[in-house]
Amino acid sequence: MGMLTSKTWKHVFVILTLSGIVSLIYTRIYQPFLDTRTYLKTQDPQHLAVSSALPEYAVPNTKAKQLTHPPVHTQGRDILDAAGSRFKLASVNWYGGSDEQLIPGGLDVQHRDTISERIRALGFNSVRLPYSDEMVRSNPVIPADRLAANPDLYGAAALDVYTAVVESLTAAGVAVIVNNHITHATWCCGIDPCDAAWFNSYLPRGVCRVRQTEEEWIENWETIMRPLVSNPMVIGADLRNEPRGLWGTMRWEQWAAAAEKVGNVLQRMNEDWLIVVEGTSSSNDLVGVKARPVVLEVPDHVVYSSHVYGWSGWGSIAGPYSRREYASFADSMHENWGYLLSEDIAPVWVGEFGAPNVPNDGDVNYWTHLLKYLHTVDADFGYWAINPRKPRANTTESYGLLRDDWTTLVDDYRMADLRKLMGRT
Repeated sequence: MGMLTSKTWKHVFVILTLSGIVSLIYTRIYQPFLDTRTYLKTQDPQHLAVSSALPEYAVPNTKAKQLTHPPVHTQGRDILDAAGSRFKLASVNWYGGSDEQLIPGGLDVQHRDTISERIRALGFNSVRLPYSDEMVRSNPVIPADRLAANPDLYGAAALDVYTAVVESLTAAGVAVIVNNHITHATWCCGIDPCDAAWFNSYLPRGVCRVRQTEEEWIENWETIMRPLVSNPMVIGADLRNEPRGLWGTMRWEQWAAAAEKVGNVLQRMNEDWLIVVEGTSSSNDLVGVKARPVVLEVPDHVVYSSHVYGWSGWGSIAGPYSRREYASFADSMHENWGYLLSEDIAPVWVGEFGAPNVPNDGDVNYWTHLLKYLHTVDADFGYWAINPRKPRANTTESYGLLRDDWTTLVDDYRMADLRKLMGRT
C-alpha cells in the first residue's frame, strides 16, 4: 500500500468525525427547530418575554461595579481588588479577532471608543476579547474597509488593531481578559480536528492549514500580551476556548499541565494577571479540579471558567440543558463546577452563555434555569455576545445585544435579567 497523502488523511479524519455529528444534528439542529416551530405557533412575536423569576435587584440603568483598584487576585471563591473588595466579573464577549476578518467586530461601523463606551454604559465591567493563533502568526495589514469608522488605524496590522481596541476598552473603565479562542481564524467550534486543542502537531503534516505545537501556542501568548504588560486594566488571560481534544477525548490532567506551563510564562511577564482555565468537554467540565488543581508559581491567581448553553450536556443520559428540570440542571452545575464556589475553593467565571432574541421553549427553559442558578451561587459571568453580526457572510448574530449600528440595544428579556445580576456586583 502506498503512503496516504495529506488530503487523504484529512478525508479520514472528517469521515470518522461524521459518526459524532448524527447526535449533534438531532440535539442542536433538528430538535431545536421543532421546538421553535411549536413555540412560535403559540406566541405573539410582539410579546415574547421571558421571566427568570429573579428578584428585582436592579433598576434599568444598573451598572456592575467598576474596577477602580487594580490589580486583582483571588481569595477562595472570589476575585478581589487591591483594596480587598470583591470584583465580580460582569462581562460581555466582543468577538471577531478570532474570526476570518482578524479584528474585533464593528470597527467598520463605529469608532472603537464609541463601542467601548457603549459596553460600559450597558453596565458591563469587563470584556472577554478573543483572538486566533492565525491572527497572531500572520498579522496582516487590515484592509481599510474593515476599519471604515476608525481611520486612525488605516494601515495597521491585526495585532496593532487588537491592542488599540484593548486600550480603548480600558480607557473607558472596562477591564479586559484576553482569550485564545481558536487556532485557525474561523468561527468556533466546528468539527475540524485542527482546532480541537491548543496544539495540533500530533496530526499528520498537511492536515492542518495552520500547524501548531504547544511551544508555538505559548509564543503566540507572549506576542499578544507583550504590548499589554503595563496596562493595569488588562487583568487576565483566558488560556484556551473549550479545549475538547480529538472527538472530545481531552483529559483534564493533560490540559491542567499545559495551563500551568503557559500560565507560569505569562506570570513572569506580569505576576498580577489572572490565569483563566476553562473546563474540558466544551468548557462545561471542571470535575477534575478537585483531584488535580492548577497550581502556579504565583499563587492566588487561578480562575476557572465554564461555558453553559442550552445544548450543553447533550451527550449525557439526562440530555441537553434545554430540556431538563431545574433540579437536574442545578445538580449538573454543582457537579461540574458549582462545588468550587460552595466549598470556597476557587472563583468560577461562566465566561460564555447566551440565548437568542426570539427564544423557543428549550431556550426559555435553559435561560430561566441558568439565570436562577447564577443568582443563587452569585457566580461571575460573561454573556455571549455584544456583536450584532457574525463575520462570516455577515449573518445576523441572534444572541447579540446590539443592533447593526453597534449602539442601539436589543432591549429584551436578556438584558433585563443581566441587569439583575449586575445589581449584585
